[in-house]
Amino acid sequence: MPKMSMTIPHQLGEQEALSRIKGMWGDVKAQYGERITDLHEEWRGSSGDFSFKAMGFALSGTLQVRDRDVAIDGDLPWAAKPFQGTIEATIRERAERLLRP
Repeated sequence: MPKMSMTIPHQLGEQEALSRIKGMWGDVKAQYGERITDLHEEWRGSSGDFSFKAMGFALSGTLQVRDRDVAIDGDLPWAAKPFQGTIEATIRERAERLLRP
């Protein structure tokens, strides 16, 4: 299974970054509508698990919000491998936008 891993730096502090990141998947769903389904997000402190389907592909992973960065790690199905760059770029762009000072 292909892995997705990225770290997005920020200057907001852990609590502010956490409050902004918590709504990220809902924002992605709002932007992409029916292409994103079965969205689930569960948080335990500054760590979260997520899962959703994008264009029929099931994606899942974890988020770790830290004082100076946010780590996003996930698993993609093999069938989504050709779209991995697009998926990662979309997630990175959304997270960077949310974490701007």
